[in-house]
Amino acid sequence: MRSMLKASVGALAGVAFTASAGFAGSHSNLEGTLRIISDMSNPAPRAVMEQLAADFDAMHPNLTVELDIVDREAWKTQIRNALSANPPDVVNWYAATRMRPYVDAGLFMDISDLWEDPAMADLASTKGALTLDGAQWGVPYTYYQWGVYYRKDIFDELGLSEPSTWEEELANCQAILDSGRKCYTIGSKFLWTAGGWFDYINSRTNGYEFHIELATGQVPWTDPRVRQTFENWRQLIDMGAFVDDHQSYSWQEALPFMLEGEAAAYLMGNFAVAAMRDGGLTDDQLDYYQFPTINPDVAPAEDAPTDTFHIASGAQNVEAAKAFLLYVTSPEVQTDINGGDKLGQLPVNAAASVSDDKFIQQGFDVLSNNATGGIMQFFDRDFPAEMASVGMEGLQEFMVFPDNLDDILARLEDARQRIYE
Repeated sequence: MRSMLKASVGALAGVAFTASAGFAGSHSNLEGTLRIISDMSNPAPRAVMEQLAADFDAMHPNLTVELDIVDREAWKTQIRNALSANPPDVVNWYAATRMRPYVDAGLFMDISDLWEDPAMADLASTKGALTLDGAQWGVPYTYYQWGVYYRKDIFDELGLSEPSTWEEELANCQAILDSGRKCYTIGSKFLWTAGGWFDYINSRTNGYEFHIELATGQVPWTDPRVRQTFENWRQLIDMGAFVDDHQSYSWQEALPFMLEGEAAAYLMGNFAVAAMRDGGLTDDQLDYYQFPTINPDVAPAEDAPTDTFHIASGAQNVEAAKAFLLYVTSPEVQTDINGGDKLGQLPVNAAASVSDDKFIQQGFDVLSNNATGGIMQFFDRDFPAEMASVGMEGLQEFMVFPDNLDDILARLEDARQRIYE
């Protein structure tokens, strides 16, 4: 869909986003055309994107905003061509390694100067995820937390507290097993859920920088530090902590184990909360805690997949594009677009307000105040696509057949040498 938004501003004026007077005034002379291609094609995100474009258009009488909205899955194959031939000014994409092909091809603009703006200080938690080769290549507009969602009523029954250390996690797990339950549900049929466990155990064992070095091919999978990650993970596997036959279930199919009290917790993204509530759990029964410390010498990093805006290197209206990126990262706009009635996710800007939903509030506190190690984008975003696929197959196999670790690591190392050459 293409929209010439000058014609639609009046219809949307009643729901316009609030922007600071200082921001609006500082870019009041923008002119020409700002072309945006967005993959926010699902109904709620589409409404947010159309409103963002219309409101920015309304702020600048001499600027015309053109918006193309394309299918989210189709955009994954179209983006390279779109950036190469008659490129737009602004596009949607993702942070971290998912940026690498377009940075290396010279298709994304280096916007390090934009990150020097004082207004960007409140987005510092995700700066690393937007940084490649020492430069910044985009800005974030939304993200969501991962963590351990657990049955508080079961913890209360067993006299357990939220663990802050690995030793406490293991002790809690043993008490849960002794009660006849599993510690964790998981459905690894589609592999990526095992990636979440690896992300957390590896970053808690070796730190964020090591985790990213592994993701970018700088560390062999046979490195002793990687083996230590698997040794820590195996402690849970050998205890029988995970539900049986998890490789047969999708993440949704594994939910009943938790809903019915047969498992006490799920390491998952916040998007699972709605399904847990729909399954009958009340907020009195359900709670959340940050994945515990394993190595006290490393700061905690968190999985928080981040969606982003970028400026094409061939942009024709760079001034307006940068102004738009400052606009969508402002606390007022991020508060609005991430509200429960819109995206229902987390604003990245630490000065923004978040939904009063219990879990969104908890996640925002963790990501704003206790993710000092860094923000990970999740295994299948931080690792290149081919390495992520091979890697997650190995992670699932390890969870089912931990004695295969040597063969798994050898295969992953062979893949690393081939993929990153």
